Amino acid sequence: MKKLFKLLLRLLLLASVVLFGIMLYNAFTIDSRQIVVSPVEEISVGDEVLDNLSSAIQLPTVSAGAIDSSAFKNLDTLLQKNFPLIDSLLEREVVNDFSYIYKWAGRNTRLEPILMLAHTDVVPVESSSKDKWTIPPFSGKIQDGYLWGRGALDDKLEVFSMFEAVEMLLKENYDPERTIYFAFGQDEEIGGINGAISIAKIFAERGVEFEYILDEGSIILEKALDGIEQPLAMIGVTEKGYTTLTITALLKEGGHSSMPPNETAVGILSKAIVSLQDNPFPMKIDGATENFFQYIGPESAFLQKMLFTNIWLTEGLITSQLGKKNTSAAMLRTTTAPTMLRGGIKDNILPTRASAKVNFRIIPGETVESVAARVREVINDNRVIVEAGENEMSSNPPPISPTESFGFQVVQKTIGETFPEAIVTPSLVIAATDARHYINLSKNIYRFSPIKITQADLKTIHGIDEKISTEGYKNMIRFYRRLFMNSSR
Repeated sequence: MKKLFKLLLRLLLLASVVLFGIMLYNAFTIDSRQIVVSPVEEISVGDEVLDNLSSAIQLPTVSAGAIDSSAFKNLDTLLQKNFPLIDSLLEREVVNDFSYIYKWAGRNTRLEPILMLAHTDVVPVESSSKDKWTIPPFSGKIQDGYLWGRGALDDKLEVFSMFEAVEMLLKENYDPERTIYFAFGQDEEIGGINGAISIAKIFAERGVEFEYILDEGSIILEKALDGIEQPLAMIGVTEKGYTTLTITALLKEGGHSSMPPNETAVGILSKAIVSLQDNPFPMKIDGATENFFQYIGPESAFLQKMLFTNIWLTEGLITSQLGKKNTSAAMLRTTTAPTMLRGGIKDNILPTRASAKVNFRIIPGETVESVAARVREVINDNRVIVEAGENEMSSNPPPISPTESFGFQVVQKTIGETFPEAIVTPSLVIAATDARHYINLSKNIYRFSPIKITQADLKTIHGIDEKISTEGYKNMIRFYRRLFMNSSR
């Protein structure tokens, strides 16, 4: 028996040595996915670009129920006034009053065009949070090296930085080889039915397809992961799906609150929500997230390199560590977020019905239907009805775009030229973008916002104190100017 035990111990030790050797070999032999490019000279960008964006932020183009049409009209006037060369030299088409298609015609019609996406609407500011803003949310004030206000990060900065770059090139008499389209939607924040959905339909009816499409999405994040000192420039190659499920607890009888039964509709609903939060979707590394680690692995510190280049063995360890932070956990699982509750009409009446809205951001490999099925399984109560979302916001994850395409490589090259300190990697966008409505128009759809921000800045998107650094905004303009030139071949 002792001999058998010693033999097993030796075999276990040998297996451990072999595994460790394989891990070391993988870590030391993996090739870098970064490309070598020379940084370009930083061009001068004047402060007038800040005034243009500030003026736009002062216009409350909010998507939520009834819109302030005057704000959208004034934004249209602002675009035409501040970019006179674009207004006179590019073809312009208005879609559903406040969405726009611009066409910058290229010399070579044999080249497939590219499409740049952005949106002009912003989310509302909660009335209860207005006093918590350092600077009023629609002031557009420039202070302390930042431009403050709703839309400074999502997404007016994209519209204006693109147009500043185009206007600059037009002043230089630049004439692109490849046609460049711009599509600006008015309602991305509420699904895009009057903006992106309608614009995509127009392109489809005209038979227009694109070499690549670029929308907002992932960013350049400082201190993104332990073991990586350089900022990560993440190019979204896909995004999560989206659905909101209505979860309703129903009872046959209500009654007086002075004589409550053992279970109430509110209690049953609360239990269902707690069950969902106590049983989150499993984390996994595959597809876009696996590509992410393949790109950052060779650039990591030794310990992280060992982990990221041997995911076949270390996946559990990686997910357990990244799962501790909500920002990184969102990359690895379908997320569950109860957002709205409704039930009862008076404080002394037991309701027969109580409902909640629970929002899910769906990881590739899962669907709206599979999410709803799992929710029903976890709740496991026939008194609780789960209804899948049936609106324009509900969507499955789109296909993963390739990293070998011209589109990915030209974005990667331009990042290297304008943000040479950054590590470029494909990524999964954890939010929904207009890009999902264009999947039939190109196989190469990417989501990247050329802005360097911190973890703290991420919390201000749709939150309090949204702002962009003035120099960071100027760098966006420099990026787009270079991207348009690099794409013109």
